[in-house]
Amino acid sequence: MNLTTLVESFNHPVFIISGGLTVCFATIGLFYRIGCMIFGISPIVFRIGRALWKRKIAIIGDLNSYSKLGDSLKDSHIFQKNNIMHIPLNNIDKCKDCTVFIVDWGSAKGNIDQILDYRKNHHTSVIIYAEPGSITQDKMLDIANRANTIVVNFRGRLLNDLLNSMVTTSF
Repeated sequence: MNLTTLVESFNHPVFIISGGLTVCFATIGLFYRIGCMIFGISPIVFRIGRALWKRKIAIIGDLNSYSKLGDSLKDSHIFQKNNIMHIPLNNIDKCKDCTVFIVDWGSAKGNIDQILDYRKNHHTSVIIYAEPGSITQDKMLDIANRANTIVVNFRGRLLNDLLNSMVTTSF
């Protein structure tokens, strides 16, 4: 058996049909994967971009907590500096345009019910930054029963939870 006979055997109709079917299935699979990536990833990327560009973040607490938490957010270079606002405890009405509230538990624990009741809807997330063990069990149960509330005790975790809440509550 020589080489030309071997090559000619692959011109048999069975090989031609199976090769054509394989190319068709591979092409359909490629388009399916591209479609899945476009429809699966692009909405998330769009939501992240929109959240980082447009969403206003209110840091509610005293000036010391604002400088501590605000510097963490600004130093990350993820959020626009003009989207981060300080809201003093005596003027909570200023946060009506904000869609994410970061509350310093140490300075705002007396106003937490007012802050939780002030948010417009459940698309406004509330992130409470607290020292470990500083929130009583009763208050923790009350916070846990409200939609889109998070309790955080690390500033690095604050950034992660802030990004997650901005993506999940964007409309």
